[in-house]
Amino acid sequence: MRALTKALVSVTTAVGIAAGGLATASTAMAAPAQTQQQAASAEAVAPLAVVNLGLSRAEARNVQRWLAEHWNYNGSIDGYLGTNSWKAFQRCLAKYWGYNDAIDGVVGPNTVKALQRLLRAHWDYNGAIDGIAGSGTQAAFARFANG
Repeated sequence: MRALTKALVSVTTAVGIAAGGLATASTAMAAPAQTQQQAASAEAVAPLAVVNLGLSRAEARNVQRWLAEHWNYNGSIDGYLGTNSWKAFQRCLAKYWGYNDAIDGVVGPNTVKALQRLLRAHWDYNGAIDGIAGSGTQAAFARFANG
C-alpha cells in the first residue's frame, strides 16, 4: 500500500509540474494525515533554544554557577545555556557592557556585541564588536568559562 501511495504521489507531482505548477499535487496527497499530525505535534513540544556558543557542557556549567552566584540565575546547573541562563547573562551585559535590548534570553546580535565587549575587556578577545559569535568570540567565551 505504501509503494502504491508513493507511486501515486510521484505521478500526481509530475503531472502538476508538467501543468506549470504544483497546484494539482495537494498537500493531502503528498503526506498522509498521520504524518501531518506527527509534524504538528513535534512543533507543539519544541524544546527551548540552547546556545552554548561553542562551550562544552562542563564550561557551560561553570558559566551557570557564575550566573547563579552573581546574576540571580536559579535554573539548573546542567550545562545547557538556555533562555533563563541568557536572561541572567543579559542582566549583567545590560548593567556593565552596553546591552540595551530586551532581557528575553534570546542570543541575538546585540547580546553577542555586549558579550564581545566584556570578552575584549577581560578575556583577550581582539576581534570586531560585530554581533557574530565566530571562532574568536567562542575562544574568548571559553576562556571566560574556564577562568
